[in-house]
Amino acid sequence: MVPILTPEQSATHDVTNQAPALAPYDAAEDTALLEGLRREGAGWAEGDIRRLGRVAGGEEAQEWAGQADRHEPELRTHDRFGNRIDEVEFHPAWHRLLGTAVAEGLAAAPWADDRPGAHVVRTAGGLVWGHTDAGHGCPTSMTYAAVPALRKQPELAAVYEPLLVSRVYEPGLRVPGGKRGLLAGMGMTEKQGGSDVRTNTTAAAPTAEPGAYTLRGHKWFTSAPMCDVFLVLAQAPRGLSCFLVPRILPDGSRNTFRIQRLKDKLGNRSNASSEPEFDNTVAWLVGPEGQGVKTIIEMVNCTRLDCVMMSATLMRKTLVEAGHHTKHRGAFGALLIDQPLMRNVLADLALESEAATTLTLRLAGAADRAIRGDAQEAAFRRIATAVGKYWVTKRGPAFTAEALECLGGNGYVEESGMPRHYREAPLLSIWEGSGNVNALDVLRALGRAPETGEALFAELALARGADARLDAAVGRLKDQLRDLSDRQGFESGARRLVELMALTLQGSLLVRHAPAAVADAFCATRLGGDWGHSFGTLPAAADLTTILDRALPDTAARP
Repeated sequence: MVPILTPEQSATHDVTNQAPALAPYDAAEDTALLEGLRREGAGWAEGDIRRLGRVAGGEEAQEWAGQADRHEPELRTHDRFGNRIDEVEFHPAWHRLLGTAVAEGLAAAPWADDRPGAHVVRTAGGLVWGHTDAGHGCPTSMTYAAVPALRKQPELAAVYEPLLVSRVYEPGLRVPGGKRGLLAGMGMTEKQGGSDVRTNTTAAAPTAEPGAYTLRGHKWFTSAPMCDVFLVLAQAPRGLSCFLVPRILPDGSRNTFRIQRLKDKLGNRSNASSEPEFDNTVAWLVGPEGQGVKTIIEMVNCTRLDCVMMSATLMRKTLVEAGHHTKHRGAFGALLIDQPLMRNVLADLALESEAATTLTLRLAGAADRAIRGDAQEAAFRRIATAVGKYWVTKRGPAFTAEALECLGGNGYVEESGMPRHYREAPLLSIWEGSGNVNALDVLRALGRAPETGEALFAELALARGADARLDAAVGRLKDQLRDLSDRQGFESGARRLVELMALTLQGSLLVRHAPAAVADAFCATRLGGDWGHSFGTLPAAADLTTILDRALPDTAARP
């Protein structure tokens, strides 16, 4: 006789010991971020940042992020009649993400805001809204960075800047002057040179119209090709120069912007990166002819800060995911969050995340004050942004890998979202100059503008005497600078030098602004040498409970 089983008995398995979905959560529930926002003169926007945090961590916005990554942009070179159109189609989720970012002022809006701290607010907003999707941060970053470069040509800025700083997202290729808001892209690198833009071969020929040129050439990496206008480098008769290239010309005709293909990238898959070809493409000169690099240098400062910000955001997002999982997942008789070794790992990650966030907001504050004419902050920004770009973006991939591992096999499957963050992390170190480019840029700053080094050491001096390990590290940094300046292997030691710059800078900020438990653990490990070669090797004396309580608030995990 075959036994009759109840539904409970016939079930193959029950779902137990799985963490619930994180969303909805508050992406702005980050003590280090909110403290930095106030410290850098932007506390007046805390209400808006907190509101945006609730939206970013909401179920709808988190679903938009997943959809935008799964449904990648598609290139349409021709319409059904055979006309060349060179358009890229995006999933509706991409437009919702980008539309929200623009409306929240995360593109170029701060350039139209006279309030001190406006640029800090944008960075803080990016740290929060970045909990969704990183790809759409590319066009907002480039639009933000385009404004200071465009101001080198006032007559062009008068036409385009009011539309670039708009909080209205209006997709679709139309005459720029007929839209309520514009997005800007960049076309700098070419296949033969990459970061060595002075080897560019795209040629610019002047026309009879003053300031107007025609371009002929091929760009190797141009992201967000559906932007309205692009800043492009090309070789003019007097050398490498910067140009404004609109997709649609003032008469309504399409400018020649042939998209040869979209890149098949490791990550950042919601964002289209392309290879455009210029052939008699109309462009307008921005800045003096032959001074293209000088014209775009402010642009680079802006986009490099965004790389630091995006890396810090990925760290925070994956730490929150790891903390949430461990507060709900049990193993060997206890929740993971209560297991001593897991607590060490999470606390170590929390230190790294807070150091990255704190440095990001300090750099944003320096940018805000430099833009408003503070020469000391401008010198600090010049060197510290390159230092931060090198170090924080380098830490991102190792960090996201460790955070993913906290979820075990659950973190390795696409549904968790962690693989998407892991694939994204290496981009920030590559974009806007790889590690070597940024390390060498620090050396150039020290050699050509000694005031930058003086500004860095003035910043470090603010924490003098607060921690012996920090003081000793600053002493080693001074010794390294002396030693490197006296030998021919100066360049080969650049990474070692910049790493120590970054760690002393982060240590000085934490000593001055973070709780003693955080600053002590950071200095003991990153500067004092009481650390292993992977996350989770904090010394026994570290106050793990204080560090974790600060980094992982209860609102990030619900029963």
